[in-house]
Amino acid sequence: MKIREATRNDFDKIWPIFSEIAAAGETYALSRDITKAEAQVIWLDSPRKTFVLEENGEILGTYYIKTNQAGPGSHVCNCGYMVSSAARGRGVATLLCEHSQEIAMQLGYKAMQFNFVASSNEGAVRLWHKLGFSTVGRLPKAFDHPEKGYLDALVMYKWLGD
Repeated sequence: MKIREATRNDFDKIWPIFSEIAAAGETYALSRDITKAEAQVIWLDSPRKTFVLEENGEILGTYYIKTNQAGPGSHVCNCGYMVSSAARGRGVATLLCEHSQEIAMQLGYKAMQFNFVASSNEGAVRLWHKLGFSTVGRLPKAFDHPEKGYLDALVMYKWLGD
């Protein structure tokens, strides 16, 4: 498995992962019928950088990194991660998150914040805690899960160091 910076040509392979996750409506605050063009802006065009993890030419996962807030908050980055349903349980999310922390420090960020983690996404919450993130906030009933209804969204944070 290799992690590399994404190119515009990669979006055709990212799109099936993105669209499946968005359509499910269980983990991201995205429109369930988002278009490919809208998704490309969110995932590839707007972030500071986007990466893919590939194996034998197949993209198994992807993440973006961007500045979370401007000005006095610009030392904190935000990342979003997506893993192909076929690759879940293989450590892809762990590799992506560890890589993103290295990239964050190379880009000069001092901390990483996840703004809106669905509390029902127990695997992600468990992994983020394992990788040193703390839950620093809880937004009551902020996430409208398609089956479970209104659930809390978590704000998670990790100081990356000086």
